[in-house]
Amino acid sequence: MAFLELLERQFPIDFPQQQIELRGPKEYAEKLSLHVNHLNKSLKEMTGKTTTELISERIVREAKVLLKQTDWSISQIAFCLGFDDISHFSKFFKKQTGNSPLPFRS
Repeated sequence: MAFLELLERQFPIDFPQQQIELRGPKEYAEKLSLHVNHLNKSLKEMTGKTTTELISERIVREAKVLLKQTDWSISQIAFCLGFDDISHFSKFFKKQTGNSPLPFRS
């Protein structure tokens, strides 16, 4: 499926200056020349998950890898994953995993 291919193409993050280009459902829909509602409906029918859920899951998966396998700062990881602010990344990560980034890394 084109959406998942587009999502996966942004990963892995190989260096701290690299940043994902597509962050939200609207950006993916535009890239795929679809209306965001159509993309969301199609993904929900096929996967049982929304566009946002799929993007969030993939970002969290990459965050976990970067936290465990690199010595990059939390703010560098946040930047790579499209967060302007470390606090937004920390809240997002905790909401998704139940843990803050620092305790997860330990």
